[in-house]
Amino acid sequence: MSDALHVVCPHCAAVNRLPAARLAQSPQCGQCHEPLFEAHPVALTQADFDRHIQRNDIPVLVDFWAPWCGPCKMMAPQFQQAAGLLEPRVRVAKVDTEAEQALGARHGIRSIPTLALFKGGREIARQAGAMDARSIVAWVNSQLG
Repeated sequence: MSDALHVVCPHCAAVNRLPAARLAQSPQCGQCHEPLFEAHPVALTQADFDRHIQRNDIPVLVDFWAPWCGPCKMMAPQFQQAAGLLEPRVRVAKVDTEAEQALGARHGIRSIPTLALFKGGREIARQAGAMDARSIVAWVNSQLG
């Protein structure tokens, strides 16, 4: 049985296969040679959202936000801090619902900010409202067990 995981590169969207033990060893993409984890959220678009959700073997935490949203702006540095605490165990990403309205509609985003946690290609949990970094990490950990 292989312990290899698929991890989508945040730079070129190539799917990398690496041993689970290498996750914490600052792995780089086999295609573009950029770091697979940089302790900050990956901005996802309609073009690459499904690839990150479907092809990552690690859970993906997505912040659905908008640039005009006050609570979203307040939460942004907290979400960035949470990325540093959650990676490489969890991929942390953001979707600008103003620029990517189809993604917001497809996922039924009614209020922002909304955090959605995906695992195995499907949404497993959702939380609306701004949170601090510690609360974000605690919520994710409670959902993943």
